[in-house]
Amino acid sequence: MNKLIKSIAMGIAGVAMTATAALAADYPERPIGVAVSYGAGGATDFQARIVTMVAGNEDILGQPMYIVNKPGAGGRVGWNWFATEADADGYTLSAYNIPHFVAQSIKGGVQYSKDSFEPIANWGADPAVVVVGKDSKFNTIQELVDFAKANPGKATLSGAGLFVGHHIAALQIEKATEAKFAYIPTKGGGAAAMKAVIAGDVVGGINNLSDAFRAREAGNVKILAVADLQRNEEFLPDVPTLMEAGYDVDNASVNFRGLMVKKGTPQEVIDKLAAKVPEMFANARVVKRMKAGGSPMKIMSRAEVQAMWEKRQETLTELLAGL
Repeated sequence: MNKLIKSIAMGIAGVAMTATAALAADYPERPIGVAVSYGAGGATDFQARIVTMVAGNEDILGQPMYIVNKPGAGGRVGWNWFATEADADGYTLSAYNIPHFVAQSIKGGVQYSKDSFEPIANWGADPAVVVVGKDSKFNTIQELVDFAKANPGKATLSGAGLFVGHHIAALQIEKATEAKFAYIPTKGGGAAAMKAVIAGDVVGGINNLSDAFRAREAGNVKILAVADLQRNEEFLPDVPTLMEAGYDVDNASVNFRGLMVKKGTPQEVIDKLAAKVPEMFANARVVKRMKAGGSPMKIMSRAEVQAMWEKRQETLTELLAGL
């Protein structure tokens, strides 16, 4: 009897393995959705639409990718949905933002952690920058800091949400300068945060380099400093880092962006995506469009992203405990 049960179990396992292999061989058979946890027009949405535009090429995946926006609560709404409701079949992917979802999971109140997802590949690394409106009286980060010190809590700074890169940069700046800022998370992500700066609703803002670059090109803002270890020579060679300005603010808030699947997705599907998605990101049309949009690229493989996620988990756990 035991031999019969064992034989049946092995037969079922064999059928399952064959079915999974067949799935991977035929995958994808239909268009693939990509959930973006921020609103249309922000940096993540803007870049996701560019980096996925050649997915349908026969030498990439042979099926198009389409964007589904699920904004709210600094990304929490979208990532909660992805972790708890999305199918783990490879036909629903999500854009990730690091440090955002890692920091949020550390602080609690969400239904996900880095172990809820499987990274596929990284397309970009977008530093946080300090911006003010074009008509602002502030022309340097020192002038803004001096104002904040003289007027505690009146130096309002918009950002895309709580415990996203913008918020982490704001906390680091406040600690490094000993000035009291008022960080204001906006609904609608980076696009809404930038609109608040342009409209004069806030004294300044913390935003993505890519959003700020486009806003400056349009003549709407001034960029005072970059929260990174080095200046961005490609897009903002004239803007100093916060460290250059004398403030101990590192690159912990740099926004890494890429694609991930839900934990439980068949390994064969993950492997196929991991092989093809970096090629998609490196496509000449994609690279040209990203550069034109002021979007810094940093293509990383699945293995490199896994290592980066682990490192950021360690760094953010320590950093947030101190902030």
